[in-house]
Amino acid sequence: MGVSSVAVTCPLFVYGPLAWSPLLDRVAGDTGRPPARVHNAFVSERADALPFAGLSQGEGIAEGVLISDMQAIERVSFLADSLGLGPAAPIVVNTKGAQIDAQYFPGQPGSRIWRGDDWAERFGPVLLEAAEEIMAMIGLARADDLAARNSMILSRAGARVAAQVHAPTDLRSATSSESVEDISCEITHAGFFLSRAYTIRHPRFDGTYSAVLRREVFVATDAALVLPYDPKRDRVLLVEQFRMGPYGRGDPRPWMLEPVAGRIDGGESPEDAARRECLEEAGLTLTGLEKISAHYCTPGYSTELFHIFVGLCDLPDMQMGQGGLATEHEDIRSHVVDFARAMALVGSGEANNGPLVLSLLWLERERARLRASA
Repeated sequence: MGVSSVAVTCPLFVYGPLAWSPLLDRVAGDTGRPPARVHNAFVSERADALPFAGLSQGEGIAEGVLISDMQAIERVSFLADSLGLGPAAPIVVNTKGAQIDAQYFPGQPGSRIWRGDDWAERFGPVLLEAAEEIMAMIGLARADDLAARNSMILSRAGARVAAQVHAPTDLRSATSSESVEDISCEITHAGFFLSRAYTIRHPRFDGTYSAVLRREVFVATDAALVLPYDPKRDRVLLVEQFRMGPYGRGDPRPWMLEPVAGRIDGGESPEDAARRECLEEAGLTLTGLEKISAHYCTPGYSTELFHIFVGLCDLPDMQMGQGGLATEHEDIRSHVVDFARAMALVGSGEANNGPLVLSLLWLERERARLRASA
C-alpha cells in the first residue's frame, strides 16, 4: 500500500502549519530544510475551528521551507493528503538565491491572513496529536480514506489535548498515568471509529503492580450536550433520533429522546460546540449556557467525555420540528414540552438517556433560580 495517494517526485515546498518545526520534526525527522519563498503569494486561512492554511495569490511573500529527502517527502505528503490539503501541484520557489521547480499542497486558503504564532499556540498541540494518529496508519490505510474521516481524527486529537486539564484529586488517587507500564498498544479497528488494545501493568493501592493486563479501548471524541430551556415559558426542547446502541442491544424501540448533542471539533471549545449544535440540530440561538458537568460516560472501555449544559433560549409555541445535517445523515425530530411533562418522562422511564435524565434533574434543582433571573 502506497504511503501517499499522489506521488511527489521533486522537492516539496511546505508553508503554514505544515512548515511548523515541531510538526516537521515529528513527521519527517531532523532532515535539512532550507528556507524557501514564493513571491506574489501569501498564506491565508479559513475561519474554521481548526483552520488549515492555503496559498493565495496576491501581493506578498509566502515563507516556507523546502524538503528534498524522499522519505521525508513521502511522510509529509501522506499527512497532507490525509488532512485534505492536496493534491500536490507544481510551483516555482526561491531558495538560496535561485529559482527551482518544486511541488506544494494548495491547502485550504481563506479570507484572512494566517498568523503562525497565534495558530501554533491555539491549534499546534491538536495538530501534533492528529499527526500521531495519522502517521501510525501508514501501511494500514490510504491517505484519501483518512481524509474522508479527518474530522473524527481531529476531534480525537482535540480530546487528547483537552485531557491534560484533569479533574481535582482531593479524594481519589493522584497517581500519575506515567506510572502505568505501557507494554504495547495496537490499533484493532480503524474506520470512522477507532479502537486500540493496550497491554499494561498499573500500580495497585497496596503499592504493588498489577499482573499484565490486556484491555481494549474505544477511542472516542469529547462531546457537548445541551438541554435547551426557556425560563420564561418554563419549557424545554428535546430531540429524538434513531440510535444504534439501543438497536444493537435488541431494544424494539430504538428511537431515543435526548438533549441536543454533538462532537467537539478539534480546536473548538465545549461552549462553542454547544452553541453550534443547537443551531444545527434545532435552529436555536442560545442566550446563555449553564454548565452541569464534564464527565466520562463509560470509563471502563471508552475515552468519551461529555460536557453537559442547559442552554437558555426562547422556545415560543412551535410544532414538532425536523433538524440535523444532511451531510452527517442526521434525521432529527424536535419536541417542545413544558417542564412538568419532561419530568413525567423521567418518572415513567421514557426518558432513558443518561444525559437527559441528569440534565432534567439538575434543572429541577436550579429551575427557580433561572426563572427568577429571566
